[in-house]
Amino acid sequence: MNKKKAVDTKKSKLSPWYWVPTLYYAEGIPYIIVMTVSVIMYKRLGLSNTQIALYTSWLYLPWVIKPLWSPLVDIIRTKRFWIISMQLVIGAALAGIALTIPTSRFLQFTLAFFWLLAFSSATHDIAADGFYMLGMSQHQQAWFVGIRNTFYRFAMLTGQGLLVILAGYIESGSGLETIDYKVRATNSPVETVKYVHPDSLKIEEQPGDLRIIISPETVDIPTGFVEPDSFKHVNTMVTNWNVENGYSEPIKTAEQMRISDNWFKRNISKKVESGLISIFGRNEAVRAMERRGNFALVYIHLSKPPEPEKKYVVNFGKKSGANDIALQGREARAEFTSQNWNKPLLAIIQVDPKLTEQVEATYVARAGDIELSWIVTFVIMAILFGIFCIYHKFIMPHPAEDVPRASHSMKEFFISFGVSFSSFFKKKGIGLSLAFLLLYRLGESQLVKIASPFLLDAQEKGGLALTTGELGFVYGTIGMLMLTIGGLLGGFVAAKQGLKKWIFWMAIAINLPDATYIVLAYTQTTNFALINACVGIEQFGYGFGFTAYMLYMIYISEGDFKTSHYAICTAFMALGMMIPGMISGWIQSIIGYPSFFIWVLISTIPGIILVNFLRIDPNFGKNTRE
Repeated sequence: MNKKKAVDTKKSKLSPWYWVPTLYYAEGIPYIIVMTVSVIMYKRLGLSNTQIALYTSWLYLPWVIKPLWSPLVDIIRTKRFWIISMQLVIGAALAGIALTIPTSRFLQFTLAFFWLLAFSSATHDIAADGFYMLGMSQHQQAWFVGIRNTFYRFAMLTGQGLLVILAGYIESGSGLETIDYKVRATNSPVETVKYVHPDSLKIEEQPGDLRIIISPETVDIPTGFVEPDSFKHVNTMVTNWNVENGYSEPIKTAEQMRISDNWFKRNISKKVESGLISIFGRNEAVRAMERRGNFALVYIHLSKPPEPEKKYVVNFGKKSGANDIALQGREARAEFTSQNWNKPLLAIIQVDPKLTEQVEATYVARAGDIELSWIVTFVIMAILFGIFCIYHKFIMPHPAEDVPRASHSMKEFFISFGVSFSSFFKKKGIGLSLAFLLLYRLGESQLVKIASPFLLDAQEKGGLALTTGELGFVYGTIGMLMLTIGGLLGGFVAAKQGLKKWIFWMAIAINLPDATYIVLAYTQTTNFALINACVGIEQFGYGFGFTAYMLYMIYISEGDFKTSHYAICTAFMALGMMIPGMISGWIQSIIGYPSFFIWVLISTIPGIILVNFLRIDPNFGKNTRE
């Protein structure tokens, strides 16, 4: 007994440097994986923007309802127990994602594990923040607040940057040589480009290393119109071939469309869709599919069968060049194995029928083991959380105050919780405050779900055609650096002159830089430095402007039940991100990227207007000792 007490005493004397940095690093990683990395992973695995935005936005729910189960962390066992247990569960959830990525029902299984990851991460947040206050004196809490925030930022850097860069590196390293493919629109007297049915092709194994083959080697497409029946015949053949070989989803039959056409779709979504189209116009990527210009048929396959059980995902899309040359339909994507390596993916490249001059475009075929890249990434993170669990088990102190509440007081505790919960909604001006919490980031909540898919998408889909590694660099280095600088500057000016003086300008800062994505969408620049600059400006503005949001939550939480009221504020913060994010992909699919980013900018207006009506103490946030 005395020996155990001596060990506990020794642990309690360990400097917080031993556990605060690792605890908050561990707190930030699962959050950024759920909110950001999941979006990028699903995009690389072939999901649509509508699916990605809807499914990943639901993952905000644990943080929305977190205040409802936070009392259980107080009542059942110790916060130390919850921290170590949740790190073990987080590691298991990450391993579960890794193991289910290669399955046929990967979406359902990985989403289930992402839900487990989200709930365990939210519970870990509750326990870690509570333990932070119990494990140190007030002086230490104040001193280490900057340290914990810094390592939480490092976790953001790891998730948005290093993990994505790692996945991109494995993807490119496990893949095949990237192929650039030139396409020209010419004034050739030839009326149409000849093609052959893929069944008549005799694709034989070729010597040398495994590589991507695109035929014909070069293609010149004559400008002008093509007969609708001729195009329809070829398009039908290509669609059927790609569906039969698993390269694209089957087109719904009239009966399937009728069954899916429910009351909500007829009376709500279709009317909203029509309204959006009437204001912004249709998605340019969809309009491009209606062109009836001349076209060429491209065949993409491998030079020889890969090793058994090995799979290569080939993505074919435009990298740069004239917008008058476009891939018909969505970006071509195929999964080649030893069974179908010689069954070519078919792609129709078409020119605008109104084109009268010679132009060219560069297409790119990339092949990598996308599944392997994400499996390895999540396995590494699962191992890391196993290490965190063991490390914190032996290093974290045992504060005397970290004890579960007595079981006989459970009823009284829930009564107290109910009083604190209801008192929040009785605050003066709470309606306006809640509107602010929900609308301040209305534009950003939609932008954050679509920004990564936009940067990854091929040019004919309106994107910038970045690689996974390039995306990780953009957000994980430049973006994170500018976000941190913006946050530091925001905190400095608010502490100097108070929240009231700066909240309007912070609202402008968090919203107006969203316009940089409008520039990127309309120009579709291939200048990597310019892309980094635009994303950096947006992230700096977000970091600066988000300071106002955090300070305002602290402001309206002042008084009795400060901790529980702040938790309620964070729930509304998550709700404000979840609901708009769910429909953002659907809106983008209707109106396209350029118009979507204009819509995002319009969505920022309510939040900017609201800040002018908030009642804030002019001295709040100031250093009153000066």
